[in-house]
Amino acid sequence: MARQANNTLFLEEWLRSNSGSTSCSTSITTSHSSSLSARAIIQAWSELRDSLQHQSFLPNYLQALKILLHSQTSLHVADPQAKLLLSILSSQNLLLPVEAYPLLLRLLYIWVRKSFRPSSVVVDSAVEVLTKVLDSNFDATRSPELFAEGVLLLGAFAFVPSASESSKTICLELLCRLLDKEYKLISSIHELIPDVLAGIGYALCSSVNAYYIRILDALLGIWGKDDGPQGNVSHGLMILHLFDWIMFGFIKSHSNEKLQKFCEEILETPNPKYVPFALVMATAGALRALNRSISSGHDLQIISRLRISAENRIEFVAQDLIASTGDFSGIGNDGKTSFLLQCISLALARCGSVSSRAPLLISLASALLVEVFPLQRLYARILELAHGNYSKMNPSEVKEHLDSVPFKEAGAISGVFCNQYVSADEENKVMVENMIWHFCQDLYLRHRQVALVLRGKEDELLSDIEKIAESAFLMVVVFALAVTKHKLNPKFSPESQMETSVSILVSFSCVEYFRRMRLPEYVETIRSVVVSVQENENACNSFVESMPSYADLTNPQELLTKVEYRWFNDEVQTARILFYLRVIPTCIEQLHGPVFSKVVAPTMFLYMGHPTRKVAQASHSLFVAFISSRKDSNENERALLKEQLAFYYLQRSLEGYPGITPFDGMASGVTALVRNLPAGSPATFYCVHNLVEKVNILCSDVSTKDTDMWKNWHGDSEPCKKILELLLRLISLVDVQVLPNLMKLSAQLIVQLPKDGQNVVLNELYNQVAESDDVTRKPTLVSWVQSLSYLCSGTTSTTFRGNKSEESSALPLPDPSNRDRIEARL
Repeated sequence: MARQANNTLFLEEWLRSNSGSTSCSTSITTSHSSSLSARAIIQAWSELRDSLQHQSFLPNYLQALKILLHSQTSLHVADPQAKLLLSILSSQNLLLPVEAYPLLLRLLYIWVRKSFRPSSVVVDSAVEVLTKVLDSNFDATRSPELFAEGVLLLGAFAFVPSASESSKTICLELLCRLLDKEYKLISSIHELIPDVLAGIGYALCSSVNAYYIRILDALLGIWGKDDGPQGNVSHGLMILHLFDWIMFGFIKSHSNEKLQKFCEEILETPNPKYVPFALVMATAGALRALNRSISSGHDLQIISRLRISAENRIEFVAQDLIASTGDFSGIGNDGKTSFLLQCISLALARCGSVSSRAPLLISLASALLVEVFPLQRLYARILELAHGNYSKMNPSEVKEHLDSVPFKEAGAISGVFCNQYVSADEENKVMVENMIWHFCQDLYLRHRQVALVLRGKEDELLSDIEKIAESAFLMVVVFALAVTKHKLNPKFSPESQMETSVSILVSFSCVEYFRRMRLPEYVETIRSVVVSVQENENACNSFVESMPSYADLTNPQELLTKVEYRWFNDEVQTARILFYLRVIPTCIEQLHGPVFSKVVAPTMFLYMGHPTRKVAQASHSLFVAFISSRKDSNENERALLKEQLAFYYLQRSLEGYPGITPFDGMASGVTALVRNLPAGSPATFYCVHNLVEKVNILCSDVSTKDTDMWKNWHGDSEPCKKILELLLRLISLVDVQVLPNLMKLSAQLIVQLPKDGQNVVLNELYNQVAESDDVTRKPTLVSWVQSLSYLCSGTTSTTFRGNKSEESSALPLPDPSNRDRIEARL
């Protein structure tokens, strides 16, 4: 029954579906109308025949029209039924209500669009009736619905092949007259604008070319009239897809005359009255059609000209916008400029491939940073109301932006932006890079403040804002990957690569809080830039020195007057520091000792006390990386620094254990410390002493006397058991200068354990010494374990107290009668 695919059979519905608006539904029918039963449809047609027969139009007849229209997608109107509708419209005896006219015209529209070949006689008759209806009734009713349906049906009649040339001319003349004289009505029928645009689209595709430019002038100029319709993004997208449909039809049918006229009159020498947003969207629609069509040989010349002219036209509008605006930073205060910037970005996102041009690149960057992600504008408004008076803040403003078309198409716009960047010249590349890096730093600073102000007061608002920021994070990652692929290659100097790598790392640290998923692009970019930083000493130090200072972390002046600040509650700052804690170990070999001491160490020790386990764990891992590092221009200087930091590390770790300090992190730090400090280091002695003291404190708890706690030695239930196990591990790790002290202190500790604890620890020691292949220390350890076993078997354990037991102050020699039994176990 239908000549075309359903999605373009009714052009107005196809435009609605591509407008991005959920409120653009007509009052007459919708694309999702329900299908009624055949009996209901037959009954409705019967009632309409009765109205003509009885020469009266009762309310039930109006209901019959509505019943038919409720099934538009499945309804088919044949020529006989079209004649019935025309008879009703042309009857001199029927007094039709005003609301009946649009419904009758809609049924005629369904007829002419769905009929494979409507009768030319009936079509010509319909044109005559329609002309009389609009001429005689329109001025009296002033009905926006009738205006929209009239334009739609006039365009459809002008488009149908079976209509005569004279009928098409009459339709186009009347359509132009309506658009010229009654355009004010369009302002009051926002939901019916797709019908008006569809009627114009049909008319532009008519075989009669005489009205082509006149209709284009009306379409592209009507939005600029003071009493005309006010354009918005939804209208712009409908114009884009309307011209996509129109131009694709021209290309497919080889309508070279119309293609040439469009190129000359619209793209190359447009009427000054054309509104820029409409011109941009129409041009983008033409580009979209060009990008998805396959042209034959004789079309190539005009197609090539169209493409170049279309790209030039969008570039000209973008350049004019940049020149008139100057600085995009204040763009949020100018509604017209903001709207045009959104249209340019959406036009480029939907039109397909476009050659790289500097004004397009800058416009896209500005659209992303100001319109798609309007965080600067939102942050500024919230911080103005930071004292708790949010009554001036429209709570639906952020939600409306989340539902807006520019935000939903952020990914597509970002993709086009990256494509434009890749082919741009270096000067413009650097310009947009700096725009993005500055955006990241501003995002960190402002969101940090806003999060502290809103959290606990306006959580829903904060959550919605963070959804926008999360999308901005994705844009930054995709762009950074494009920058990495372009600049991290031998064509650029090491200094340039270093600067780029550091900028990306610093930017990523600023947006790390918004990383809520694992992205391949993120991982690939991090790997690339980290490798570059690892190979450059200056890059490593530059990145580390970009980390916020200890004073800024704990005492931020910009926040103190607004909220009660606690550094460990600052989640945005914590995410950034966690990024540094994870990245710095990868380049620790290149990091200068003084830089680590002044910049990294204070922050590392601060965040060892962070209540979040992964943050504290990362701080311990960073300490391990530094203690394990070897390379330095002054090895003695780094060795001295390691020794100095080791003392404070033990103090900081043990004072937070078991509450905050993660045992795994502390164990790895202690292990790295005893392995990497020089033999006989005072710091190692200090480490052993403090661990023993910590066990004494933890095991002095009465709960440690419970025999059940010793049944599962490797369980995680008791902190004192973990520290004791760590001490036993150190026996095989510490250097031989520290070993005697460790053995003595450990023995004093073990003999004070309950009997069950002594047995468990001795068994662990037996296994450890038996499996050891260290020929240097094993004989000493065997003798020591024998002595300790003998001492434990012949003494009663004492209660843990602050002072050492006299009974454990010395280790007697083992009883010879027990030597065979002990050696057998070892």
